[in-house]
Amino acid sequence: MSSLSRELVFLILQFLDEEKFKETVHRLEQGSGFFFNVRYFEEMVTNGEWDEVEKYLSGFTKVDDNRYSMKIFFEIRKQKYLEALDKKDRAKAVEILVKDLKVFSAFNEDLFKEITQLLVLENFRDNEQLSKYGDTKSARSIMLGELKKLIEANPLFRDKLNFPTLKNSRLRTLINQSLNWQHQLCKNPKPNPDIKTLFVDHSCGQSQPNGARAPSPVNNPLMGALQKPAGFPPMGAHGPFQPAPAALPTSLAGWMANPHPSASAGPLGFNPQTMLKRPRTPPTNNPAADYQTADSDHVLKRTRTFGISDEQANHLPVNILPVGYSGQSHGQSSYSSDDLPKTNVMTLSQGSVVKSMDFHPVQQILLLVGTSTGEISIWELGSREKLAHKNFKVWDHSVFSMPLQAALTSDYTAQINRVTWSPDGTLFGVAYSKYIVQIYSYHGGDDFRNHLEIEAHAGSVNDLAFSYPNKQLSIVTCGEDRLIKVWDAVTGAKQHTFDDHGAPVYSICPHFKENIQFIFSTATDGKIKAWLYDNMGSRIEYDAPGHSSTRMAYSADGTRLFSCGTNKEGESYIVEWNESEGVVKRTYNGLGKRSVGIVQFDTTKNRFLAAGDECLVKFWDMDSSNLLTTVDADGGLPASPCIRFSKDGILLAVSTNDNGIKILANPDGIRVLRAMENRSFDPSRVTSASIVKTSPMTPFGASNPSAGPNIMDRVTPMSSMAAMNGDNRSLVDVKPRIRDESMEKSRIWKLTEITEPSQCRSLRLPDTTTSSAMRISRLIYTNSGLAILALAANAVHKLWKWQRNDRNSTGKATANVAPQLWQPTSGILMTNVISDTNPEEAVSCFALSKNDSYVMSASGGKISLFNMMTFKTMTTFMPPPPAATFLAFHPQDNNIIAIGMDDSSIQIYNVRIDEVKTKLKGHNKRITGLAFSNALNILVSSGADSQLCVWSMEAWEKQTSKNLQIPPGRVAAPVVDTRVQFHNDQTQLLVVHETQIAIYEAPKLECLKQWVPPETNGLITHATYSCDSQSIYVSFEDGGVGILTASSLRLRCRVSSSSYLQTNPNSRVYPLVIAAHPSEPNQFALGLTDGGVVVLEPLESEGKWGTSPPLENGAGPSGLTAGATGTTDQAQR
Repeated sequence: MSSLSRELVFLILQFLDEEKFKETVHRLEQGSGFFFNVRYFEEMVTNGEWDEVEKYLSGFTKVDDNRYSMKIFFEIRKQKYLEALDKKDRAKAVEILVKDLKVFSAFNEDLFKEITQLLVLENFRDNEQLSKYGDTKSARSIMLGELKKLIEANPLFRDKLNFPTLKNSRLRTLINQSLNWQHQLCKNPKPNPDIKTLFVDHSCGQSQPNGARAPSPVNNPLMGALQKPAGFPPMGAHGPFQPAPAALPTSLAGWMANPHPSASAGPLGFNPQTMLKRPRTPPTNNPAADYQTADSDHVLKRTRTFGISDEQANHLPVNILPVGYSGQSHGQSSYSSDDLPKTNVMTLSQGSVVKSMDFHPVQQILLLVGTSTGEISIWELGSREKLAHKNFKVWDHSVFSMPLQAALTSDYTAQINRVTWSPDGTLFGVAYSKYIVQIYSYHGGDDFRNHLEIEAHAGSVNDLAFSYPNKQLSIVTCGEDRLIKVWDAVTGAKQHTFDDHGAPVYSICPHFKENIQFIFSTATDGKIKAWLYDNMGSRIEYDAPGHSSTRMAYSADGTRLFSCGTNKEGESYIVEWNESEGVVKRTYNGLGKRSVGIVQFDTTKNRFLAAGDECLVKFWDMDSSNLLTTVDADGGLPASPCIRFSKDGILLAVSTNDNGIKILANPDGIRVLRAMENRSFDPSRVTSASIVKTSPMTPFGASNPSAGPNIMDRVTPMSSMAAMNGDNRSLVDVKPRIRDESMEKSRIWKLTEITEPSQCRSLRLPDTTTSSAMRISRLIYTNSGLAILALAANAVHKLWKWQRNDRNSTGKATANVAPQLWQPTSGILMTNVISDTNPEEAVSCFALSKNDSYVMSASGGKISLFNMMTFKTMTTFMPPPPAATFLAFHPQDNNIIAIGMDDSSIQIYNVRIDEVKTKLKGHNKRITGLAFSNALNILVSSGADSQLCVWSMEAWEKQTSKNLQIPPGRVAAPVVDTRVQFHNDQTQLLVVHETQIAIYEAPKLECLKQWVPPETNGLITHATYSCDSQSIYVSFEDGGVGILTASSLRLRCRVSSSSYLQTNPNSRVYPLVIAAHPSEPNQFALGLTDGGVVVLEPLESEGKWGTSPPLENGAGPSGLTAGATGTTDQAQR
């Protein structure tokens, strides 16, 4: 439906409401799905009209549309069920259970069983989780609050909760304008013709039924109110059709005189109504005809932001909205607990455990995240898009010490302990659990570049911060080696080392007062020390409460000092300090005792403290010791969640149990995010803070006092949400400019189709060997990313290496430069031992060691161990039968390998002592996939029987098994390869089957998502995660490749074979295997049926494969116990 047709529906809704056709109004709301009347929904829920509630909801969403919708329907049906139990109406309760709640058992069987067990209780309140259930009225009220939150967060209700602002009787006005126009076109207009119908055009001719001129809608309304029987109560101010908001004063002086406009006045700095030009009146010789417009009363101009021209405002970057300044005081008295960000507005799927977060100091809808796997991510909250990410990777091994090189050789992983932006947002720093600090320069959007890599400490780098001693930007670090170090942020040169702590230094807090720069540091033994930027040692020493590992932070205005931490006994403390005396000024109550972890905290608005504790976010007023309030963020938080406020306190990021991030917002934050969602987002337009400067007249010149006295001498960034000097509540009521329809259409997401060679970069690897036509059975990148190894069906290995040169400075695999098909000087080939059977009929498999030194491989015969440098066979073992069909190295011991066999067994084999440690039996057909999870200490196997099994790595016992769910209408072959691969989080499991791609959660093997391609694509031949686990590359029998967004299993890009194959159209060539580059998330390689290997990358101008489709998932159903849901996306609905 076009936008004009949609607007016509709103006009009809207004007309029906004015005429008191109440029931018809709600039927049209439901039927059109354009406007969800929250007030009407509240009335039905409060009155318990459950059938009408679900009927009304059905016009906007279905149970299985997404997790928000599922949770909405679940809460409603659960309440209906509990009310039946409360009335002792067992028959009704059983009917509701079977008819309404049974559908949720497919997504959470345990929850359904627990609900069923309530039937046997005399009073369901005997269930511990329902013990606080009150009476029906209070229970409905509580549920209604939850439902409203879910509806607001559900993307299907976006833009459907607010009725557009219309003048009264807008439809009548438009009809009168039309009749007036028609009357102007009459050849012989009559002064007072009689208009009898709207069914035909008006004409003043005597034979026409319409012979009257339309009177003015103001003086003599054409369409008077229709006569209706009494009994329809008038719609009040809280009805769905709100009166037009009061207009803002059009002058700056008038605006400043009214610094506290009412909520209905619209966002500050913007006129609440679109500025419309008066339509041009057609020529007429009839002075009596008046041409009415909807805006004939007055036309308001949009208030210009002080100090910014219209042209400047129209060309500001997408994240830098012009905002006005009201002159409002920033005193503490202007805040209440309602200003805290407590509403869960979105959930971001990070993919691994979140360890640290920081909002950009200027573009405050940008969130920097560091994880337990070493991944750095930058999220743009307006679009909910991950703009950029990078996995842990050392830039230059050669410059580091031998202990660090040895540590990286044995385990090339590192956890992130801290991420933080520099005060102006042009740099950000990352502190890792292994020796290293990396500093990146940020240039806006997805563009961040290597700046400095420093071997900062021996062992873990526990914290990192920026400071401004001597008016120069520096980096301060602390570590496991008990040292604090200061580095030049430009050159990386070490400036100071402080070594007076007797235990590992846990955190640092640089600050200044009265032009004196200093650093607070805290250690794991509970000692707090303070240092000046000299070599005179620590100046003061405090004991943290309870001798806890603690972090320190100042209020935003730099006047109050707080600390929060946890000691070895699990006791946590959050306190305010008297700096001058070194004593605790106030202790805040409400923190619980914990078994593991250290409580995280933050401050905001010079007024509030927050801490992540006991699966909650707890808030305190700085001036009161008692707990102010708590928020559970709709559940799913870990015991000690990581939390971080945006600089102006309108947003709060909180880590979740399932490796995600929840964004909480206050009303100002919600408006800002909605405004950003309505803007077409282009990462290239998100400019760096270093190049966005304010006009001299703008009010954004003040710097954050905690950042240093001369930060803004370097750069004066315009704040997108608020000035950097404290809180600016009045600045965030922002609305985007109204765009025309063509711009709206440009925002509609489309699947990226790549069908031509010019639309991507592809390279077929050179091959002049005699086996060049033998199909590729297995394919892998080396762990260094410098080479690709393939195993052909004739049991011969091929190794392509890229050389470092002017065109390829890194020497990594790329589609831009052709590699060399490498062989040692001896000229020998790596060829597997083959059995008596035809090698092309054998099942091939191989596994590469972590250091790329050797490969273990089999092609139906013995397993061979090859030296990758010399291609020599080091040893062979395990002659068939049974033959090996899959190989995987143990993640903790390279001497242990798991070998899947064609007799359905799995052998755990020690290569060093040539001994089978144990045999695992649980499958019915040959093993086709093995994947280890070091985090869960399990091995997952998959077989040609389409079955998954989970094995303990300690006792090698089977924990659970599950058969794959074959999609309806599809028939799986009797023997089919099923592959498994763990996500970087080591919990989510990618399962690849010829009929589907699915995500399971280990170790219970719960199916979280399933994607079934259209049958026109042919069967799936292979699939793999990208190196960052954000994408899934899927190859098909028709030669195409699909790129899915891993978090949602939504197809975002399809690469046709015509874009990378130049073969005889009569020959059927397609990829059998697909491999992902280990450090370039947008590069993959295909092993083809004709023996070719092709490397594909997106165009450099694009940078990635398509754009992610809109998110459609939220949180699962909650109640007694919420579980994960399974969704099926049938070929990109």
